Amino acid sequence: MNARRNARKDTPEAAPNTARATDATSQGPARRHSWLRPTARPTPDAPRPPGGDTGDAEPTETRSLIDAAVYRDGVRVASPGSLADTFHELRERQDGMAWIGLYRPSEEELVSLAAEFDLHKLAIEDALEAHQRPKLERYGETLFVVLRAARYLDAPEEVEFGELHLFVGPDFVITVRHGAAPDLPAVRARMEAAPDLLALGPEAVLYAILDAVVDGYAPVVEGVQIDLDEIETEVFRGDPAVSRRIYELSREMVEFQRAASPLVGMLQALMAGFDKYRTDEELQRYLRDVADHVTHTTERVDGFRSALTDILAVNATLVTQQQNAEMRALAEAGFEQNEEIKKISSWAAILFAPTLVGTIYGMNFDHMPELHWVGGYPFAVVLMGVVCVSLYFVFKRRDWL
Repeated sequence: MNARRNARKDTPEAAPNTARATDATSQGPARRHSWLRPTARPTPDAPRPPGGDTGDAEPTETRSLIDAAVYRDGVRVASPGSLADTFHELRERQDGMAWIGLYRPSEEELVSLAAEFDLHKLAIEDALEAHQRPKLERYGETLFVVLRAARYLDAPEEVEFGELHLFVGPDFVITVRHGAAPDLPAVRARMEAAPDLLALGPEAVLYAILDAVVDGYAPVVEGVQIDLDEIETEVFRGDPAVSRRIYELSREMVEFQRAASPLVGMLQALMAGFDKYRTDEELQRYLRDVADHVTHTTERVDGFRSALTDILAVNATLVTQQQNAEMRALAEAGFEQNEEIKKISSWAAILFAPTLVGTIYGMNFDHMPELHWVGGYPFAVVLMGVVCVSLYFVFKRRDWL
């Protein structure tokens, strides 16, 4: 038992509960079967009032504290309105478990949690900064878990990712959410509706949150599958905007893979500690089921990435073929245009010759030679005809006509 609970043993009110806990231990394994065994925490110098340490802390907590509750044997026994009240209630109850839900908390709130539950400063820094990769780390007797939840938005047809940090200790669960997903109030309602499962302790809450995150991947997978089908249709229809859509979906699948793939190793690490931490058999089954779903999801995501790569290659090939066809059509049009220009140029040259002769001899100068020849006119006509016929055969031989 930790120091805080040891302090409660000294009070008359705590004696009956302590005796019951001792009897249960002597009859077999502890009810909690936790892989998170209790650790000693410093006993506060003086008890705090239920309303908190100071009046200034209340406005800060109300901004990010979504829900806080203390449970005993799977049943909610207190619903504090602030972190300070939660700490007080947990210290007052034997074998209680606190479940605190926060949304983008301030540094002061996380510092107060760290002081109360002996949270490691590196984990606190990660929870403040967010944008962490999914991971599972152990700091003493506390697990620090980072999860990336996802949800599919129908209107923009895109995947939105959220980040969730969990501190799981011997008698507490703290969730720090950065984003809309997952729906933790629904998880809490589900667990409160199953007190036998919630009575298994913080690891049961961890399972429920993992299960909610993994279940949230299913609609994303289905939405992406629909997008892939639509993209295939657009590719073969020749939609010019499909390349951008393929690229954007590929980026989402990369992020989706980064969110889901680490869960496989995280769950394997949890399952490896089943025997060491005497995890309840029912929880073992649940966690194995979550691991199966994660494996299935990662396989689907890998398939999506491969399919998008193939679709992108096919689209590039089709675009190249279309460009080649357009270039060929342009070349053919240019060739036909050149043929027409040749014909026009040829006839222009043929008609230019008699025009030149007629223009010269039509100037009517007095001292121009050949103007007074008797055969001047026939000679000029014959000359124009010979030039035109000669030019016609020249252009005909060169296929200009």
